Amino acid sequence: MGLNLFQHKKYLVKTVWLCLACLLLPFLTLAQTIKVAVAANLQGVIKVLQEDFTQKTGTQIEPIVGASGNLTNQIKNGAPFDVFLSADMAFPENLYKAGFSTGKPIIYALGSLIICSNQNLGFNHWEQLLQSNSITKIAIANPATAPYGKAATEVLERKGILQKIQPKIVYGESIAQVNIYLTTGVATVGFTTEALISDAANKQQLYWKKIDAADYQPIEQGMVILKHATKNIQAEQFFKYMQSASARTILKKYGYRNK
Repeated sequence: MGLNLFQHKKYLVKTVWLCLACLLLPFLTLAQTIKVAVAANLQGVIKVLQEDFTQKTGTQIEPIVGASGNLTNQIKNGAPFDVFLSADMAFPENLYKAGFSTGKPIIYALGSLIICSNQNLGFNHWEQLLQSNSITKIAIANPATAPYGKAATEVLERKGILQKIQPKIVYGESIAQVNIYLTTGVATVGFTTEALISDAANKQQLYWKKIDAADYQPIEQGMVILKHATKNIQAEQFFKYMQSASARTILKKYGYRNK
């Protein structure tokens, strides 16, 4: 009788612990997942970085992709992101000065701008090509929210043709939308990130030429840990990972350069 009572109590204790484990499991799983706001130019490479990081740490990444300016606005409006990977330094600096990050932003990569089309147009004299009657739509990301769009605008202004081709320009909300315009042929030609060429998700044959980096301000891509992730070990791990040799090797394969 005493033995049965002991076994009964032991069973109750096990049951209580099992119930507690079931209740805590969602929170433990959540703690192993971080939300990363990702600039649209990283849409393809973030999948590879995510896989490598998870393999090394066991922590899952939930990427939220968009134009850097739009993501910045979402963060200021309370979006619960842990880390922000921007396409420039201006937006992370803005968040730091406004008190939305745990520290100053750092540069994790330098981006490359290209001119691109799904047609073999020949880009040796692309300035003249864009002004020709054969080109009717030129895709550029919104320069107010997308750093690659800003860089493209700088190039066109430097070449003295921005005003001449303005009626042909079709603006995308982000570089990801510009990539859709280019791969589907909605726009004949456009300016985008070199990372598109290496994106495994892109099955479309593309023709492109790298824009001379001297024709636009360096695309210094910065990142910050956001206040939402204060004392979040996983967020800090990812922040350090993005500065590692492993991450830089992956970024290099997608056309990004080190500082």
